[in-house]
Amino acid sequence: MKCLRVTIDSNSGFCFGVVYAIQMAEDLLDERGYLYCLGDIVHNDEEVERLQLRGLRIINHQQFGRLQGETVLIRAHGEPPETYQTALQNNLILIDASCPVVLKLQNRIKASYDKQEKIFIYGKHGHAEVLGLLGQTHNQAVVFENIDELLQHELPPKVTLYSQTTKSTDSFYKIKDALEAKGFAVEVNDTICRQVSNRDKDLRRFAGKYDKVVFVSGTKSSNGKVLYQVCKDTNPNTYFISKVAELCPNWFASGDSVGVCGATSTPMWLMEEVRDALLRFSS
Repeated sequence: MKCLRVTIDSNSGFCFGVVYAIQMAEDLLDERGYLYCLGDIVHNDEEVERLQLRGLRIINHQQFGRLQGETVLIRAHGEPPETYQTALQNNLILIDASCPVVLKLQNRIKASYDKQEKIFIYGKHGHAEVLGLLGQTHNQAVVFENIDELLQHELPPKVTLYSQTTKSTDSFYKIKDALEAKGFAVEVNDTICRQVSNRDKDLRRFAGKYDKVVFVSGTKSSNGKVLYQVCKDTNPNTYFISKVAELCPNWFASGDSVGVCGATSTPMWLMEEVRDALLRFSS
């Protein structure tokens, strides 16, 4: 019997863009019984499985191109223009749950591209949001993951700098400062989502309060990897799990205070299941 004291971080869980997409999916599933979704609706296998049991059908772009006359949900990450063109050609109805912050970024990048600016995007190669951003430039923009990679490119005297919405604000501005220190003029376009980027500060405060921390996230979540490291750096006794079955009783000592937190793609119901499992160690 461990006698654990367990608290869930009230700031963890879905960002508003994911909440919007999942609510839209659930409403349509209630009406229709099934719904196609282009790509995982959220980078959390447990939540995807829950929705698949309700009738959500996850498809990739190849499968999307073969659909005719169906209804398809566009997830919060957004899509490139080609997706909308395919929908018109195939008589598909798109339910667009693209996050408003992502749509704003897409529009700004399209405007820069139309002005023939050379665009550089701080983001993860191959990430769904980044592919949507690249599509606004006919894949002409340059994506980079760190300053060293960026400097491998031949840069113009003036750099038009954008970022994936979920990147670190501090890292983004360090890149801007490094470029200016090397003599480049930088046009900074900061459309990073503060609801996401501020999570690291909130998590540092949260993780420092407890003897042990359990960080809950899908293994595919880029945001989860970053925020887990934030917790781990603050509290070395932080453990990463993607589902309840991965909890290990030996991680905890009797009387421990335990904080449960997660990524912007982690559902609250899953963190609650983790809390309940931890409390069962006490009984």
